[in-house]
Amino acid sequence: MAGKDLNGRIVFLDSGAGGLPYLGAYRALDPERPLLYVADKKNFPYGEKTKAGLVSLLLELTARVQKHFSPALIVIACNTASVSALAELRQCFPGTDFVGTVPAVKPALLSSAKKHIAILGTKRTLQDRYINGIAESTANDCTVTRISAAELVDFVEYRLDHAGRGERMAAAKKYMDAVRECGADALVLGCTHFLFLLDEFREAAGPGIRVFDSIDGVCHRVESILAQGSRAGSDSALRSSAKTRPGGGLGGSPQPCAGVGGRDGEAAVCRRRYGNSAPLMEEAEKESLPDSAGRRSNLLLVTGDEGGGELWERRAACFDLSFVKPQGWDDV
Repeated sequence: MAGKDLNGRIVFLDSGAGGLPYLGAYRALDPERPLLYVADKKNFPYGEKTKAGLVSLLLELTARVQKHFSPALIVIACNTASVSALAELRQCFPGTDFVGTVPAVKPALLSSAKKHIAILGTKRTLQDRYINGIAESTANDCTVTRISAAELVDFVEYRLDHAGRGERMAAAKKYMDAVRECGADALVLGCTHFLFLLDEFREAAGPGIRVFDSIDGVCHRVESILAQGSRAGSDSALRSSAKTRPGGGLGGSPQPCAGVGGRDGEAAVCRRRYGNSAPLMEEAEKESLPDSAGRRSNLLLVTGDEGGGELWERRAACFDLSFVKPQGWDDV
């Protein structure tokens, strides 16, 4: 962490809207921290790509993020990207801290009385050896049923903002019925997009099936890494002070995550797991990074020709994010 701005911006990166609940939950814990959300719509969805292709595009995207934002830390707010490319990202960018979002397989396995869990995710995530590795090392006598749900990713990305409660419940119930049919007593939400339907999944599950996600673990991991860096920086400063000024003296509550609630419709979806129920903000378009006076603003960058659009303007407003597209963004 040496030479890194520990008070700098944290970047949350996903191919679409899936990582927004993670940004919202972390902001509730650290409201003064400047944040950036990168929606890589140019490459949506990540879940249908090969591992090699995903690694390549994420290395390129991370290089751009590094060049233009110099983040304190990057959260790979996508299960598919995390299980596919996290190791390569850490190897290629050794000076950057990365936090991945991986399916909460271990706690689900440990809680399962029936020794049978189900994982809902994309094809790429479900095929990754990570799941087998965790299952074998945690409870190799457990059964793991994989349920692919690519169409649910599309539902959240394109339809959720306009869906009423009935449609949202139907979307979750379809998959919960499959979980119940296979005999599992725990469901792991293995895609960040599914967090937008967490309440619906829990309601559809009833008392006999527990639903697991990784949002709290990811937020606490970010806090832990930043705290470790702060302590390391303080220790380094104290050692330096002791050398240059012998005899010198020593100098010098997170809020709970936002709740879920509201009526049907867009306003409710805006509040649900978005971590912010503020009124719609005035549209803000920026051609380059804000100057020092606006440094602590929270930013949204959408890649590709879509550039935002009405749907992303609504999401930006719900999260109080300002659009940004740095000059020279396409130059690595």
